[in-house]
This record gives sequence, structure tokens and C-alpha cells, in this order.
Amino acid sequence: MTTPDRGPDPAAIELAEVDPDDPRAVWCLGQYLAEIDARFDVGYDPAAAVPTTAASMRPPKGLFVLATRSGEPVGCGALKLHDDGSAEVKRVWVSGAVRGAGLGRRLLRDLERRAVERGVTLLRLDTNATLVEAIRLYRAEGWVEVSPFNDERYADHWFEKPVAPAAS
Repeated sequence: MTTPDRGPDPAAIELAEVDPDDPRAVWCLGQYLAEIDARFDVGYDPAAAVPTTAASMRPPKGLFVLATRSGEPVGCGALKLHDDGSAEVKRVWVSGAVRGAGLGRRLLRDLERRAVERGVTLLRLDTNATLVEAIRLYRAEGWVEVSPFNDERYADHWFEKPVAPAAS
């Protein structure tokens, strides 16, 4: 369903945890990798990056969230959970068909909620300077730029966000 002012209706998009080897998740990850390969000045070689494997995006080490509209995949995001109470946000991607409807923000907030439910107190992420819309979103959502916390060769910016359970 498309609304005249906002594009696709965000309520029509469902978010659910799935295995990263689910064919829809694999498709989203392929789209994500193709897009960053095209956008990064030097391209993107997954073998040269800090590894994010399917095993690191499934319980108990992580989780993978798939966004679907009418059953079709339109976005994704993942968490890599660490023993120190932190987690990394990884592989956030939104299809061009639904961009502008707030799905990136919704995915980010959903990942944050799921992290808190698992006892995470600090979220981290790294990103590339060419992903200006992502950087703008992270800053708008309260993420703070910090010194590098990993050796990701494709990252130019590193962010953190302390998180805690909502007060009851």
C-alpha cells in the first residue's frame, strides 16, 4: 500500500527474527553486499572485512531480523552479541522500494529493543563515510561517534549507544 505523502505504509512491513540462512535473509544480505560494493569508493570484498558470518548472527551469538512486506523481503539488520554486555549492529539494509518510509529507523529501534531484552547495555556499530543517510540516522537516534573499536578496513566512523531496560 502506498500513501501519497510518505511512500509505502510502514505498518504494512513486518519484522521478525529468522535464521540468517533463510533464503529471504540470504537475498537481503546479497543485496546489502552488492549495494555497498557499488557505493564504496574501493568496492567491498567480504574476505577483507571483519567477518560477519551466519553463525555470528544466530542465537546464542547473535540474531537476524528480516523485514517483509506482503511476505517479500524488503530489509534486514543483525546483532552480534558479545560476552561483555555489548553488541554490534550489523548488516542494516533497506530496499530502495521502501526507502523513505522510516524502515531504517524502525529496524534500528527494533534491534535496540531486542538487544536490551538480551541484557545488552552498550550497542556499537561501524560504517563507511559514503553511507551518509545511515550516519545521519545514527546521530538522530542518539548514537555518539567514538574512537575505532575494531580494525574494519572499510569503516570511517564508529558509533556507540548505551542502552538500558525501560523504567517500569
